[in-house]
Amino acid sequence: MCGFVGFADSKLEIDKVQVINDMMDTIIHRGPDSGNYFSDDQATLGFRRLSIIDLSEEGNQPMLNEDGSCVLVFNGEIYNYQELREDLIEKGHIFKCDSDSEVVVHAYEEYGVDLLQKVRGMFAFAIWDKNNESMFLARDFFGIKPLYYTQNTTDNSLIFGSEIKSFLKQPAFKKELNKDAIKPYLTFQYSVLDETFFKGVYKLKPGHYMLYKKGNIEIKPYWDIDFNADDKGLDHYIEEINNTLKESVNYHKISDVKVGSFLSGGVDSSYITALLMPNKTFSVGFQDHEGIFNETNLAKDLSDILEIENYKELMTADQAFEMLPTIQYHMDEPQSNLSSVPLYFLSKLASEHVTVVLSGEGADEIFGGYAWYQKSGKLEKYEKIPYGIRRMISGISAALPQNKITNFLVKGGQPVEEKFIGQARIFEEEDARKVLKDEYQTGPSVQNITKKVYDKVKGKDDVTKMQYLDLKLWLPGDILLKADKMSMAHSIELRVPFLDKEVMSMASHIPSDLRVNDIDTKYALRAASEKVLPEEWAKREKVGFPVPMRHWLREEKYYNIVKEMFESDIAKEFFQTEELMRYLNDHYQGKHNYARNIYTVYVFLVWYKKFFVEL
Repeated sequence: MCGFVGFADSKLEIDKVQVINDMMDTIIHRGPDSGNYFSDDQATLGFRRLSIIDLSEEGNQPMLNEDGSCVLVFNGEIYNYQELREDLIEKGHIFKCDSDSEVVVHAYEEYGVDLLQKVRGMFAFAIWDKNNESMFLARDFFGIKPLYYTQNTTDNSLIFGSEIKSFLKQPAFKKELNKDAIKPYLTFQYSVLDETFFKGVYKLKPGHYMLYKKGNIEIKPYWDIDFNADDKGLDHYIEEINNTLKESVNYHKISDVKVGSFLSGGVDSSYITALLMPNKTFSVGFQDHEGIFNETNLAKDLSDILEIENYKELMTADQAFEMLPTIQYHMDEPQSNLSSVPLYFLSKLASEHVTVVLSGEGADEIFGGYAWYQKSGKLEKYEKIPYGIRRMISGISAALPQNKITNFLVKGGQPVEEKFIGQARIFEEEDARKVLKDEYQTGPSVQNITKKVYDKVKGKDDVTKMQYLDLKLWLPGDILLKADKMSMAHSIELRVPFLDKEVMSMASHIPSDLRVNDIDTKYALRAASEKVLPEEWAKREKVGFPVPMRHWLREEKYYNIVKEMFESDIAKEFFQTEELMRYLNDHYQGKHNYARNIYTVYVFLVWYKKFFVEL
């Protein structure tokens, strides 16, 4: 796990070596073990290394091929690199080390962009091809590793890297807020657009590659998810799930450093832990809050059953609020998923013992684990009424004051494309407009954002449509972003065995009623996990990584911290502060639970202060 930065065709008179070193210094947390750079007349690349595989200096980057015509910077892991290496040796390629990075540069020599069809892993990389005078950039299948880029509007030069903050050290980059990102963020809780909160800075989409040559950019997809169910019975899929996950975990544990696992009380991390059988597991919870806010006892119990050493810590509200500016700095863009906070502290705990951890991200999206995917009994009964009648009732109910009953009637008459936008829905779009100043009510509508994704799964069942949307928006934009940024903040590598292209290929054939039914979510996965887990863990209800923010915001100390920010000049620039205070006061007084709304705005303000006031 590492980080890289680079730029090409810069026309500015700058000290390229000084600039690339300054850029590298901003991401030293991604690679504290070593750093190096490459620079010629057209391209400059910098790399920070966290040594995982092949700890020798020969594995350092930037990495060149035999004749020096191709220069690579690479972040991630190629899990089938040993097989690819043997194939490339047979084709005449000469290797100087045992790293997976060197396999990538030689595979590019041999196969060009088609190397993306051969690799299995998580990655973001850039290859400067001197002979073609072109830059080849690619991002992995699911978006596990980040890759950002921007193009100078004056000379079309390119800047790219693992983290946006490194761009701030490049003289050609002009920092500007992207106003269009704010309104969608208030609904989705994360940066959902291709263009980030920094105007002109874009995320390369998962499963896509970019070719840059003399100011011209061409972006193409190379992989997509295809749900195409078979009907072979539950027993068949139980065996397939176990076999495929065992293989994936075996690949993901390849390392020359210590490997552990994150462990909660849920089935996903428990399943991975039972297959991995590491020496150490790591868990965190919240002090003074038992139950769903502290499952460390469950993690300890399973670790004891598996005879694994468990390390756990309990966090406080003071720690969470104190570290939030640091968390948002590492995140690069505002992201108000509350679980980022415990994940930050969990990564810190793990970093004291291991360099690599395995985790359970991706199981919910691939195998159907979210409550949204499962219809309630009431909704199933209501849907027996003809759709035309429900649609009419939905339209009437939408004009009435909103409460639990009218919300149910509205959604009961909507197709999934209208009512499901992903796992988070903080502000309704109209409420987001009300809380924002006029000039910040721009940006695409929620339906415009989701329609582009839904259009690719027309004709599929509702569960499949929702999973596909989450795989394309929620997973890379929220879940994987915080997984990468919070682990890298503490210089550890987080690996996600569920998010393997072979696991996805296998899971895509499972019928939707074996993914989600009226018995449970992740039905087939839970059944498969019973082969290695106690039934209690296999069938435990999904909790996630909850944070007691709603309780904290009803304490005077934390109410006042947020109140000060909501009444600040920064808040007045973007928001109708009277409306913000209405949310805060109503929550504080126990009239409503507005914790997520309050926190989402607060996170944006903390992020903006960090990047546009302090930096």
